[in-house]
Amino acid sequence: MKIVFIGTVEFSKKALQKLVDIDAELVGVCTKEKSSFNSDFADLTPICKENKIPVNFVEDINSKESINWIKDLNPDIIFCFGWSSLIKNELLSLAPMGVVGYHPAKLPQNRGRHPIIWALALGLKRSASSFFFMDDKADSGDIISQKEFEILDSDDAKTLYDKIIQLALIQIEDFVPQLKDNTYTRIKQDQALSNIWRKRNKADGKIDFRMSSKAIYNLVRALTKPYVGAHIEYKEKDISIWKVKIIENNDINIESGKVIESSKEKLIIKTYDAAIEILEHEFKEVPKVGEYL
Repeated sequence: MKIVFIGTVEFSKKALQKLVDIDAELVGVCTKEKSSFNSDFADLTPICKENKIPVNFVEDINSKESINWIKDLNPDIIFCFGWSSLIKNELLSLAPMGVVGYHPAKLPQNRGRHPIIWALALGLKRSASSFFFMDDKADSGDIISQKEFEILDSDDAKTLYDKIIQLALIQIEDFVPQLKDNTYTRIKQDQALSNIWRKRNKADGKIDFRMSSKAIYNLVRALTKPYVGAHIEYKEKDISIWKVKIIENNDINIESGKVIESSKEKLIIKTYDAAIEILEHEFKEVPKVGEYL
């Protein structure tokens, strides 16, 4: 079973290495040479060079040049694991077995953009790792493998990302032989149960201390590294916040956003329902007690 692989992020790199480890027949890899768009960009070329896999650097995966390059490899199937743009019909229909995509959400729920970020920001307790046959809509094709995972209160973007990768690699080891032997099953998604998460914007990452402490905690852990970080607007600058913890505070006479403790070691701000201690930040000048954020 000849496979063309498309990907450009850390998950792509781990998935590609897993395919090499299980002796999958990789006939080509489409990736990016560099990317300012993907905060978790990963270079796939060392794996390709070590294993003599042809590489094609592309910006537009749907371009005529990309289509022709893949077509010349005559793949049986295409794996698209970690690519930020939609695959169009010409590429979807190029390989006889189709294109398998990946989405770390419990499809048909939570299709669309930034599934790890939204899952944490919204405080979800469970989600799933889903591989599916791609069609011309976002994350709506038949599922080939889906496994649920728990989201702990202690999880952040990095720990959850790592957890999802490890689960997905187990799934790859399971379903690739099934594809090769034609023993796999396709599970249709119930379209009536679907929703689509939108693309996040800068305003979604702004901490507003009128929010609850739990909402702020969830926002910060959702956007921490490898992502862009939540931020506070302070003296007309955006200050990145990487880690916080919830502090009990029942004083109903203190306004949200007021700095109630400040030192080199500790920075605590009142929230709507309690307080937040900022543990990791990029303040060059720490706000003073009595200031408002």
